[in-house]
Amino acid sequence: MQLDIALKEWAVVCDFLADGKTCLLLRKGGISEHGGPGRFDLAFDRFLMFPAWEHERLDWIKPDWMPPPPAGCASWAEHEPEQGEPAEVVFRCYAEVAGVWQVPSREAFDTLDDLHGWLAPQIDIRFDYKPERPLYLIALRVFRLSEPVSVANREDYAGCRSWVPLPPGTEVDVSRARRAIPDGAFESILERIDRAMGG
Repeated sequence: MQLDIALKEWAVVCDFLADGKTCLLLRKGGISEHGGPGRFDLAFDRFLMFPAWEHERLDWIKPDWMPPPPAGCASWAEHEPEQGEPAEVVFRCYAEVAGVWQVPSREAFDTLDDLHGWLAPQIDIRFDYKPERPLYLIALRVFRLSEPVSVANREDYAGCRSWVPLPPGTEVDVSRARRAIPDGAFESILERIDRAMGG
């Protein structure tokens, strides 16, 4: 199987997904109810995870979720991120949508605190941005690629966009990918999310 569509997400969150540390995303846009009231869908149900550095805030990530800082830095606070876009994009995983829920309240979401790596400021901004629009929690069944796949970065990949189509000839073979979270553990997470979201 080959994939030619990717969803942008902070690079650090893409790593968490590939490593099986989380399976959650938060979104305010790009959600529809094509399946009927209360049945939410994304534009695509299977996609690569595109690591993005624009707007990434490592200080809004739980410190105990972060890997060791780069050589020469005592902490991530000392790390100077590279400016501009990298020459290559490295894909480590792809995902399938396992569920989408409208988040009923901050209190409900906070019961899932151990399932994600975001600190309070990042969650606050998701709730506060366009407060008239609902916030959605997405659970992804993530598959880690057998080997990372690098593709040349392109100018048209840049910018604040959710979906990145890959041009012909750059599709990524995901046929040998393996689940990042074992089935039993993943099903337990889905049940817990459904209870928290009032399902």
